[in-house]
Amino acid sequence: MERLLESSSWRGRRLPVIVVVAVVLAALLWSLGSALADSSSPSPASGKKIVLQVGWYQNLDSLNPFVGQQNVAYDLYRMNYDYLVNYDRDTLAPVPGVATSWSHSPDGKTWTFKIRKGIRWQDGLPLTAADVAFTFNYIIKNQMSAYTNYTQFVKDAVAIDPSTVRFDCTRPKAGILQMWVPILPAHIWSKISPSDAQNKFQNPAPVIGSGPFQVVDWVKDQYVRVKANKSYWGGAPKVDEILFRFYTNQETEAADLRSGSIQYADVAPAQYQSFIGKPTWTAHKATDDSFENLGVNCYTLGPSTGNPALKDWRFRNALNWAIDRRAIATIAYNGAALPATSFLPSGYWKAPLDYHWEPPADQAYTYDPAKAGRLLDAAGYREVGGVRLGHDGKPIKLRLWAVTEKNQYVVAAKLIAGYLQKVGLKVTLQTMDTGAIDDKLYNTVGTTFKPDYDLFVWGWGGDFDPGFLLSIFLTSQINSWSDSAWSDPQYDRLYQQQAAELDPQKRKAIIWQMEQMIYQKSPYILLVYPQTLQVYDTQHWQGWVRQPAGSGTVNNYWNYLDVAPRETAAVSSGTGWRTPVVAGILVVVAAAGIWWALRRRRAPTAEETP
Repeated sequence: MERLLESSSWRGRRLPVIVVVAVVLAALLWSLGSALADSSSPSPASGKKIVLQVGWYQNLDSLNPFVGQQNVAYDLYRMNYDYLVNYDRDTLAPVPGVATSWSHSPDGKTWTFKIRKGIRWQDGLPLTAADVAFTFNYIIKNQMSAYTNYTQFVKDAVAIDPSTVRFDCTRPKAGILQMWVPILPAHIWSKISPSDAQNKFQNPAPVIGSGPFQVVDWVKDQYVRVKANKSYWGGAPKVDEILFRFYTNQETEAADLRSGSIQYADVAPAQYQSFIGKPTWTAHKATDDSFENLGVNCYTLGPSTGNPALKDWRFRNALNWAIDRRAIATIAYNGAALPATSFLPSGYWKAPLDYHWEPPADQAYTYDPAKAGRLLDAAGYREVGGVRLGHDGKPIKLRLWAVTEKNQYVVAAKLIAGYLQKVGLKVTLQTMDTGAIDDKLYNTVGTTFKPDYDLFVWGWGGDFDPGFLLSIFLTSQINSWSDSAWSDPQYDRLYQQQAAELDPQKRKAIIWQMEQMIYQKSPYILLVYPQTLQVYDTQHWQGWVRQPAGSGTVNNYWNYLDVAPRETAAVSSGTGWRTPVVAGILVVVAAAGIWWALRRRRAPTAEETP
């Protein structure tokens, strides 16, 4: 509408034209109001479609759960599919999902799950134990790399009857209740070859699952729309649809929050402050199991273009003392982050099973460039004329890349470049999108894996059990989840031990050993634990759920089931609330135009005379 007014010349118009324009405006407003009413989210009593709109500052890469890597992809899989076990909204403890109960043999090698009766796929067919068995056997037999870290030790899954499935394991499996694997419909996926599933199958919308929502529309770089499964076994969601809108500019995203176009988004620190203390929104700093890191090319098992110094754990370890994590948290993250210590984040898991290992004060890395220099000297990387030399006597030159997805990564990388140069290292900084960096991390020449990078700034988020984050450092995950290409046989053995340890405290002790190894060998140089800055509308919407309770994120399964417009909100989402305002403005403009035209016809000025 604004473009129409700005592009129209109102000078010298006659009354009939004004009347026609006013009529056209009225008609447009009527149709606009109707369209916005359909897409807005009124109170349930109005009988109109309830649509929640969410802003995402990360783009969706794939609807295929064997291909997608972005966090938002896994958010959608969780909504579209069911999982064998759910996790309590407050404590993260395992609770029934597709399975209503489970038991295991005394040796922990045989697990039996009772499958919930009455679940249906979104195309109407029943979900049975056969679908559960198919899903896990499809992964195990075909080594579907996206989920093999969860199926480790599982030999096979057997559907004993329609409501019972048995998992036969080669060793006791500690994390069997934390297998973050979407249950797939056998009648669809059995027709997809494993090769296609890992490469070219798109899994186009509408995606058939059994979860509380179904992805029904995806326009790349714009939005993805999910529709509520009103027959969901866990109870129908309270909204009819959720529209996830993709943003490339966080200022635009924040502006849409303020206008009411979206009701929830994770925002940048620069925008977060403007929402604090305002009556419409709740501004929340969420804690989750994520960290940001300086990744290092550690590959030693084959050819690599990475600088040879990076293969030396003593060189990598020394860099920890060259980096000021507190400054990165303050400057790059505007204080919305904590300096990282070990790679399993602090503040997420609770005692007595807090998996985060905190280094003793006398071992904790601090910002000490002089110490970094001494350690580099001791490792044979001497400094000559302010330039640090490699073992070959040549200056050490490092490529440093920052993922453009977050401005925080870019700012952190600029700081890191300065820190490394201060200890005599030559650094070339470049910003790249996720696809370009992925191509370099997993570079292959012919059939030979040849990682083509030195350093990069990025981050990770895990799930409710530490098993996944632990697995990214396994030798077996090189050219898969591992983006440091690090390998250590002792770490691999410890991973196997913790995965088979059914005693929770003994398992935690092994995990702490693994964290200490990462701390010393430094395949990652940990930077910060970011706080997710969430803003959501609590004036017009209710039922927001944080998982875990208190400090957790509202971007979760339970929240999308429960969030709903307040009864008193006439219109609660979308841009529908703006329709009366726009209508009023345009009516005033039209009336003023008519009055001015009549006035000018009665008393034209010299300027108006042709």
